[in-house]
Amino acid sequence: MSPVLALWQRTSTLPVVGSTVGKRVFSAAFSLKAPYFRTIRPRFVEIRPDYAELVIPKRWGVHNHIGTLHAIALCNGLEAAMGALAEASIPDDKRWIPRGMEIQYTAKATSDVTCVAETDREQWTGDDPKLPVRVTGRREDGTVVIEGVIELWVTPKK
Repeated sequence: MSPVLALWQRTSTLPVVGSTVGKRVFSAAFSLKAPYFRTIRPRFVEIRPDYAELVIPKRWGVHNHIGTLHAIALCNGLEAAMGALAEASIPDDKRWIPRGMEIQYTAKATSDVTCVAETDREQWTGDDPKLPVRVTGRREDGTVVIEGVIELWVTPKK
């Protein structure tokens, strides 16, 4: 089991402080590993192999000139979700790195946005080093505000 998935499972089920505090502890720790993620203050909701979900709170620090969540803040959230998914999903004998992102902005992000990254189990066992991760961001009312694919480059560890 990956260290990220193990930490998620430990913190999200803390018996004394509960899952809410534990998930916030995990979110803060994850953001320390990749400090740029701190700019969006992600709140992880769920992490398991082939799936990760987090929320970007709508707050002034990530607004654009029209008062909605900035497009790059949304991309940052999608990449954080993808990174958690990749760490939870990758076989022990492989490594990954993001290679590209293709995104469509489909609506204004006028509320908190839930970012989801998804793959299929068989994607991680094939020989093709290109691994597309499906990513989506939704407003609180369910409207998709951003969607696309983040391509990973997955190779054997040296």
